[in-house]
Amino acid sequence: MLQNTAATGTDAPDGIDAQDLARAQQLVGSIIRSFETKVVGQSRLQETLLIGLLTGGHVLLESVPGLAKTTAAQALADSVSADFRRIQCTPDLLPSDIAGTQIFDAAKGTFVTQLGPVHANIVLLDEINRSSAKTQSAMLEAMQERQTSIGGESYALPEPFLVLATQNPIEQEGTYRLPEAQMDRFMLKDVLDYPSPAEEAEVIRRIDAGVFSTAQKPPAAASLDAIVQVQELVRRVYVDPAIIQYIVGLAYVTRHASQYLEPRLANLIEFGASPRASIAFSQAARALALLSGRDHVIPEDVKKLAHRILRHRIVLGFDAVVEGTPVETIIDAVLMSVQTP
Repeated sequence: MLQNTAATGTDAPDGIDAQDLARAQQLVGSIIRSFETKVVGQSRLQETLLIGLLTGGHVLLESVPGLAKTTAAQALADSVSADFRRIQCTPDLLPSDIAGTQIFDAAKGTFVTQLGPVHANIVLLDEINRSSAKTQSAMLEAMQERQTSIGGESYALPEPFLVLATQNPIEQEGTYRLPEAQMDRFMLKDVLDYPSPAEEAEVIRRIDAGVFSTAQKPPAAASLDAIVQVQELVRRVYVDPAIIQYIVGLAYVTRHASQYLEPRLANLIEFGASPRASIAFSQAARALALLSGRDHVIPEDVKKLAHRILRHRIVLGFDAVVEGTPVETIIDAVLMSVQTP
């Protein structure tokens, strides 16, 4: 078992006073209530989207069709008065269809820049793995640099900015494998499950009642300025040096699995998690702590996020596919191998 050693000499951010914490809780509660008017169940999805919004970290969602991914993205945008754009990815989608292009204005005799749909607060890339590698790479600059380049000029994206991408795991014809470099840029990857019978019945009841009609759009629960302020509070949530070492230890074990995991599981790992995993753990755990009403991170926050942060960063070999071993099994073993502070 990997032991934790507390780091020293780290500068902690300013703490959060009780009044700011209470105000943040009230704001988050209002967003959740607005979100739940359109989305039934899916509590973990709700939590994942809120973590992405409060950290500016992008989210990859995987599920079969019809599990409210688009509805959830639209509901989140509506709850915070965000500009929302949905991009349906297809094999013939071009980078300029996402980032924007220059159009010649015959009347003025000059080129005019037309910004693409990625210039919004919340962007849903539906079935991202249906777009070509060239188009997928066009998203890298937007996701990492928070800007696009059109005609040699850079255009900043709005704040806050969040990319929600979806992919369908059951239909592979006409799809392109998402490169590891781009997968790594998603802070979280959540895998959605079917609703319970009671939740599915409630969805039907709400459809019959016209809840999903645009005419019944609920008022926004928060402004974008308020979200930016809460994002600043998230950065001030305290993370103890011992928890930082715990986070780093988890990532370290994925890279040196043969030293800590049983040989059968260790041999299934081809590549471990990058340092972006540790950064994502730190940022997402801060947001989860704030959502839980705390001004400090606890080890349970890290454990709760482990699947969502590591499942798309641990690359498994061919043997794992043959054996049918899910990556979550290996993540659970990694958690067991590192001592909890």
